[in-house]
Amino acid sequence: MSLWIPITVTAAFLQNLRSTLQKHLKGHLSTTGATFVRFGFGLPFALLYCAILFGPMGFDLPGLSLRFAVWLIVGALAQIAATFLLVHLFSFRNFVVGNAYSRTEPMQTALFAIVLFGAEFTAGAVVSICIAVLGVMLISVAQTSITLRNVFVSIGSRTALIGLGSGTLFGLAAIGFQTAARSIASDVFFVQAATTLLIGIAFQTGVMLAYIALRERDQFAKMRAAWKPALAVGFVGATATFGWFTAFTLQQAALVKVVAQVEMLFSFGSSLFFFKEKINRTEVAGCLLIIGSILCLLMFA
Repeated sequence: MSLWIPITVTAAFLQNLRSTLQKHLKGHLSTTGATFVRFGFGLPFALLYCAILFGPMGFDLPGLSLRFAVWLIVGALAQIAATFLLVHLFSFRNFVVGNAYSRTEPMQTALFAIVLFGAEFTAGAVVSICIAVLGVMLISVAQTSITLRNVFVSIGSRTALIGLGSGTLFGLAAIGFQTAARSIASDVFFVQAATTLLIGIAFQTGVMLAYIALRERDQFAKMRAAWKPALAVGFVGATATFGWFTAFTLQQAALVKVVAQVEMLFSFGSSLFFFKEKINRTEVAGCLLIIGSILCLLMFA
């Protein structure tokens, strides 16, 4: 098995855990504050990872370039904007359709790779991407009376467009971070990932700190009061991102995003086994499609 696959699965598990912890924080912080936590409280851990790599482990500091800076900024800003759109989406009563469209991220990541860099994908990879997108969209609408047909028909609705925009920006973020990481002058892939992680989180922290200082200063006191769960979010989030960036240095971002859909299975499993929630046929079908997409990727891509 290729190394990037278990790294991606681990990152997906940690991201699901981070999302669960962030939902707890949402009761104490605003949307902006809860979004900031993943960056600001993850920064100390990104510093720690780099300190270990460039200190006791003895790796050399890598060389950086203008290409790195440009694509890092693109990835960082796209990720912030995508997160805001996704959070904004949940303020709509009919957010389900939009959420389903946001799950087209793997497909949009592949399109960015093709348009911007002329990337080529095998027929198996294309099929895997399409199956994965269909699977997560099914799960997204499974708990409502909305059918998958209605999701496609409602493509011009406001929530659908916000969802598509979120998926587009997440796809652009993946391509931006991957390009930035691969442009680092180092032959060690986890040095590339850790460096991208540290500089990316530092930049995002600065951007969001400036925004909060201008618009939501009350969040600083609330974050101090909730520092323990916020620190947990920061640790899990930074570690998950380290995993994503490591996988990006080893494989096409779009294919990483296909395997990353196992996060939906982790979330689904939590609902089933820990919260004892009932499942329906649509959810089962969606899970089977995600599993099928990953198997297709492993066998034919």
